[in-house]
Amino acid sequence: METKWLEDFVSLAETRSFSRSAQLRHVTQPAFSRRIQALEAWAGTDLVDRSSYPTRLTAAGETLYTQSLEMLQALQSTRAMLRGHAAAGQDVIEFAVPHTLAFTFFPAWVSSLREKFGPIKSRLIALNVHDAAMRLVEGSCDLLIAYHHASQPLQLDPERFQWVLLGEESLAPYCKADANGQPQFRLPGRASQPLPYLGYAPGAYLGRVADLALKQAGTAIHLDRVYETDMAEGLKVMALEGHGIAFLPHSAVKKELRARRLVDAAPPELPGLEIVMEVRAYREKPGAREAHKGQAQALWDFLAAGKPDRA
Repeated sequence: METKWLEDFVSLAETRSFSRSAQLRHVTQPAFSRRIQALEAWAGTDLVDRSSYPTRLTAAGETLYTQSLEMLQALQSTRAMLRGHAAAGQDVIEFAVPHTLAFTFFPAWVSSLREKFGPIKSRLIALNVHDAAMRLVEGSCDLLIAYHHASQPLQLDPERFQWVLLGEESLAPYCKADANGQPQFRLPGRASQPLPYLGYAPGAYLGRVADLALKQAGTAIHLDRVYETDMAEGLKVMALEGHGIAFLPHSAVKKELRARRLVDAAPPELPGLEIVMEVRAYREKPGAREAHKGQAQALWDFLAAGKPDRA
């Protein structure tokens, strides 16, 4: 039995909706359903009454719900105590950062911090968006750095967590340049000859933002998905090899754009395919669990008082 199964179950008990809980847990609904079924297999009994709507728990489910709250709280408290032992005498700031930002935004941002704020000791924990957010929820990091777009907000309780704006990032379609420096593949493509598309794996945050860009385009876009991965760096490598068009963060391709190794796949007459996102830092509000590390608090005060940088 995995801890995340209990977290999924608690979410389902509180929302009474498989689709809503899957969204909150940043997984697809089929994957979420499989995890609930795996928990039922472990328990040896049905936990959810699937004959009713909204979803109801069985008597066994109600019992497990109460016990799950206690078990998860105990695990979180134990983890906080263990982290306190590990961090004793240290002032290392722990950052949970989604993979793409860990490769693109974070290194340059830390360099800027050292110039403006001063030296810091940091530990980077690179994860997918869901797991990075869960690190913050579980108290396993000092700060979460993540993208934000109004269509895809992180489901963090504003009564418990706060955020500051660090900068902006754009997501746009790019492809390899041909010998003349022009796009090897030019959007929008044709229905009879769709363009090869390098996409994000299902559930990936940037994939959902890219889908939004395609939906709001002013004309029909004709693409044939030939490859997918959940990491922007993986898509960039494939685009550089000429395998197709990929939606990539600008900070990930700045050098390649300057060198004309990658170019914008959308012509000027095709607006709406670039999405601007915020880059935010999140933390748990003081007093919710324990006092923040001195260095982490000082950094937060600096960030809250400063002006954001553009990615």
